[in-house]
Amino acid sequence: MISKLLIITTGGTIDKIYFDDKSDYQVGEPQISQILHAMHVAFDFEVIALMRKDSLHIGEKERRLIHATVETSDASHILITHGTDSMVETAAVLDDVEDKTIVLTGALNPARFRDSDAIFNIGCAVGAAQSLPPGVYIAMNGKVWDPAKVRKNRRENRFEHIT
Repeated sequence: MISKLLIITTGGTIDKIYFDDKSDYQVGEPQISQILHAMHVAFDFEVIALMRKDSLHIGEKERRLIHATVETSDASHILITHGTDSMVETAAVLDDVEDKTIVLTGALNPARFRDSDAIFNIGCAVGAAQSLPPGVYIAMNGKVWDPAKVRKNRRENRFEHIT
């Protein structure tokens, strides 16, 4: 059982706000605190809003910042909200972090949308962070994935196993 979950937010669809029919958007305030409070979770958590970026705009510099934030934290259980388009690449960068359970999750639809998968994915990621051994994982589409064996299928708008 974890004493406290560290949550690092990086932006992505989970926190997007859409303004018009052309899908114009901004990455807004992280939604995870509101979601966890609304669900009356029975654990303590801390949120670090590290950045507000679409994952297509997360590059080497941002990944180094995510890595440094994870590595220097004294938390042993970490959940990272991240855009789905480059989540796998960020997970790969975190692979050398030792003695921490790190779970990346996101959403294919913004948390503010009624039919969003955000709450489901966050719940799955929280369960994974509490129960898995140290390592890096991706929690999406109701499954916990090995980042080296998963990809986002953009056409089907879901994650899938690769060999």
